[in-house]
Amino acid sequence: MRIATTIFLTDETVTPVRLARELEQRGFAGLYLPEHTHIPVSRRTPYPAGGELPREYGRTLDPFVALGQAAAVTERIALGTGITLVAQHDPIDLAKQAATLDHLSGGRFTLGVGYGWNVEEAADHGVAWSTRRELVRDRLALMRALWSAEPTAYEGEFGSVAASFAFPKPVRAPRGPVVGPRTLIGGAAGPKLFAAIAEHADGWLPIGGRGLTEAVPKLRAVWEEAGRDPKDLQVVPYAVLPDPGKLAHYAELGIEEVVLQLPPAGEREVLRVLDGYAAYL
Repeated sequence: MRIATTIFLTDETVTPVRLARELEQRGFAGLYLPEHTHIPVSRRTPYPAGGELPREYGRTLDPFVALGQAAAVTERIALGTGITLVAQHDPIDLAKQAATLDHLSGGRFTLGVGYGWNVEEAADHGVAWSTRRELVRDRLALMRALWSAEPTAYEGEFGSVAASFAFPKPVRAPRGPVVGPRTLIGGAAGPKLFAAIAEHADGWLPIGGRGLTEAVPKLRAVWEEAGRDPKDLQVVPYAVLPDPGKLAHYAELGIEEVVLQLPPAGEREVLRVLDGYAAYL
């Protein structure tokens, strides 16, 4: 099983360059970074985990800039977003960012896609909350048009793009309906999410990794009903606090990669936790 990591990198934590070098030297499989552009101080939307929103949410580094630094000082580790709030981006710009990072890293980029939870953050980006899933679907389709081998036009409900020259292209070849970098969708198990994964993703990025015994077979059924190859589905538990029993259970479910949560801390504390996680490599 590949052991990757995630962390809220901020202006107060270990740097992306230092962390990426340590991950590669120690044999970890990858680094995934979350995204929040800003956190409105009104805080009307409750924190999904309960209690006060942790400090790091309002101080998060831009993941594409940070992952660009990580790519420049490594050769092997995977680099991903966990997740990109696609609804909060211009899709033409986002397609360029993702393709550029994938190109410069030699195809190591994973686009983790999320629908978001902070209503007021999304509102500042002009996102209508009730249609955010449809908006994300539309923007991903537009991005796939730009990533296609030949100039391809797209006309959608929320946006359009003319047939265009758009380079660089992502490194990976198309996989069924999926064009572009490796694409995983995050979110809670359910029919809407599983339909989206089967339609335009490589797999699922379940936060915390709970409930997979029941959920994974349901996702596999939806995946196969959509005509996707069973061996191509990827389930990557995300932001996991590990123990040997949990990882063994994931392996029994056919899971080949897990992303462990690092603390949003300085270099000394992060490296101490990495020393502990090394037992799972």
